[in-house]
Amino acid sequence: MTAPAPSLLVEDLAFAYPDGHQALFGVDLRVERGERVALLGPNGAGKTTLVLHLNGILRGGRGSVAVAGLPVDQRNLQEVRRRVGIVFQDPDDQLFMPTVGEDVAFGPRNLGLPEPEVRARVAAALAQVGMGGAADRPPHHLSFGQRRRVAVATVLSMHPEILVLDEPSSNLDPAGRRELAEVLESLPVTVLMVTHDLPYALQLCPRSVVLDGGVVVADGPTRELLADPVLLARHRLELPYGFDPRTVP
Repeated sequence: MTAPAPSLLVEDLAFAYPDGHQALFGVDLRVERGERVALLGPNGAGKTTLVLHLNGILRGGRGSVAVAGLPVDQRNLQEVRRRVGIVFQDPDDQLFMPTVGEDVAFGPRNLGLPEPEVRARVAAALAQVGMGGAADRPPHHLSFGQRRRVAVATVLSMHPEILVLDEPSSNLDPAGRRELAEVLESLPVTVLMVTHDLPYALQLCPRSVVLDGGVVVADGPTRELLADPVLLARHRLELPYGFDPRTVP
């Protein structure tokens, strides 16, 4: 019995933008099924460029990306985009239909699934994010935290292999942070979380990868990386005042 392919395998990925700016210099990253990994690094480190390679929005540099064993190339793009669910920083980039239920149904309907299957997926995805009663509500009537959880549901309804979250805790109040964390901890999917919020990374992701200057500079247990003041200072990563990762349960 061969082991399943990892959810994500990035090998020697290098990429330069058309203006000549080199954003990635040979990135290697392997994320196993069911892992929750934080992607940390200062602004301009290449995190967004890396994420845009995962579902084929950017292509054409050196190296390779595979999702659940499928190479990210023109032939597999549709299936790769189903398997890589990206949740953007601003939920309003993701929610554009008159009701929450229609937003969550949009992806499965696009796949051409039969209507009973679409309805079942919508109900299940909303239940997974704790928004089961919200299907008929307009998204703009929800709080920011609720909209972010609905944005997660729009991706979950596609049954993704890996959930990629861009700054999931930004602009959330403490209750919204906690509610989203509870949702993310309960999901049976692989998670890659791009964040500047180091306590959130520690809470949700046992492993962290630090990207800086387009290369992976550290990869290990989140608690160990955050307890290394030299590493944090070198790569402009800041813990909140008084926060000690070694004392957090």
